[in-house]
Order: sequence, then C-alpha cells, then structure tokens
Amino acid sequence: MSVEAVFPELAPYRARTTRLHPRPGRPGMHDSHVGGPMLWPDGEPWPLCHEPHQRETGRGYAPGEIRSARAAGVWSPSRPWPLAGTAEKDGPVPFVGLAQFFRRDIPGLACGPSGADLVQLFRCPFTHGPYLERLHRLRWRQAGQTERAERFLAAPPEAPLLRWEHELPEPCVLHPEEVDTYPWAEDGTLPASLIARIDAWDDAQVAEHGPDAPSYQYDLSIPPGWRVGGYPSWASTGPMAIDCASCAIPMRLLLTAEGYEMDAGSHSWVPLEDRDPTLRGKASIRGGPSVARPTWLRFGRDRDLHVFACPADPGHPPQWVLA
Repeated sequence: MSVEAVFPELAPYRARTTRLHPRPGRPGMHDSHVGGPMLWPDGEPWPLCHEPHQRETGRGYAPGEIRSARAAGVWSPSRPWPLAGTAEKDGPVPFVGLAQFFRRDIPGLACGPSGADLVQLFRCPFTHGPYLERLHRLRWRQAGQTERAERFLAAPPEAPLLRWEHELPEPCVLHPEEVDTYPWAEDGTLPASLIARIDAWDDAQVAEHGPDAPSYQYDLSIPPGWRVGGYPSWASTGPMAIDCASCAIPMRLLLTAEGYEMDAGSHSWVPLEDRDPTLRGKASIRGGPSVARPTWLRFGRDRDLHVFACPADPGHPPQWVLA
C-alpha cells in the first residue's frame, strides 16, 4: 500500500531511512555490525565508565558464560555478585561495545566531526542514579586512517558480571535496506487536520478488516528495528522537541536501536523472507528469536533508543532519548 496514494499531503514529509536488519552471524572488525568486534587500535584506551553506579545485589552473569550458553542453546548460569568494596564491585566499568557503522556500508549515515565516516556505539552495562539511567557513548573515527593501524585490540576489557544476559549483544551481520518513512502522527508533528484524517482512516480500517488491518502509525510511517536516519517513533513518550544543547537548533535523528525487529503491531514491515505466505497478519511471522530479537539487547522497557545529532556541527554532544 502506498501511503501517499491515501494521503497525498504527506509527500513533502517523505524521508529515507535505512533499515539495518541485523541477523546473528560472524562480523569482523572491518564490517558494520551489531555486537561484533570493534575496529579499535591496540594501545588506545578502551572507554571506561567512572560514574557512580547503582549498587547491584543478588546474582549476575559472566560474559563468557553467556556466550557459551547461547552457542549451546541453553540459559546461562548466574553467579553471586562480588562483595562491596572490591575493585570488581566499585571500580571503573568497561563500556560494552554495541555496534559500529561505516558510511560506506550504510546509505544515509550522516558524517561525524571533521567528516568522520565510522561511528561506534557503547553503553555502560550498569544503571545510574535513582531513575536507573543508562549512559551511552559515541566514538567517531576516520575509517581509512584507523584501518591503517599496525595492530588492533584483540579482546576488549569486560565487566566480570553483567546484571542481565541482554546487556551483552549477540554478534550480528547487517542487511541494509532503504525505505521511505513519514512522521509520527501526534501532537503537532503534522497538521491537525491531516492527523484527524489519519485517525479516521485507521478506525475505518479496523472496522472493515479487523485487528490485523493496517494502521498509519505502525504499518505506513516508521519501521521497527535498528535503523539509520528518517523519523523517530514516539510510542512511549509522545513527540518531543530535541534541540542541540550547544546551539539550540533542532537536532536530526542519527540512528535508532531497538531490541525487537518486529512485533504484533508492526507485522507488515516483516521481510518477505520471514513470512509464511499462506497466513496473514501477525500469524504470518516466522523465524523465531533469531529474526524477532537477533541482537538480544533491550533498551529500557523494550523502547527505542534514539540518538540525535546536531546538523550544524556534528561535534556538538549527541542527545539520547528512550521513546
């Protein structure tokens, strides 16, 4: 279905996004990936989180045992946390490398500071403060210059234990696909009259076709899963104005990370390779966890992590929004 055939007024709002379609695999450090080895020169300090962390109690999961358990198709065993006051408990914590993207692989990926064409995404594995906030980091690089390093880091440092198994990403290769997207239709993101028409059209679709009928928000505007560029989804928070803290201009969506590649509300975005052609709607989704949740990661309570960048100066600090 062409959304512009139904709502021609949306044509000026059309924007491209690149769906990344991560799938479990064996990416190398010179590849774009989620969860694979970072292109990291040997001798360059790995990023550490020195901020105070939320005290963990009970039991956790060792990264090596998580990997072994996944390979065997079983659940990882848990271990007791070290005692408070030990270096393992209270010292600096290595960030977890979540993903890296080369502009040569990902259509639409914006440039970083000074034309940097490789971006690496990190997350502290522990929570911070009374609201259990998460700290993320971006590392921009010049890919060609970095790839000329004499040696590369073979095994980055890791926290001895992680609070949850989903703190450790599964190595995934990417299958980029460019698609058109349109704004989330709520609270001023589009003209009020157009939003009212979209809502009325959604209601009519459900009345005629039932719960698996297509809807604008979930089937025609913004795809689920990992993606670069395009529009942010606002299912949990409602639309937000994201302005640069340095220069106050509106920021642009750099990338979105999401735990699930598909769900019952967005089944129309499921790739043809992952559908049963004899079934319709959410019943047609097939492929199991390796397709629905290939990276194993979670962001908040199954939200989208939107990373916004300043279009005037990529060197300005990014904004991180769970929506």
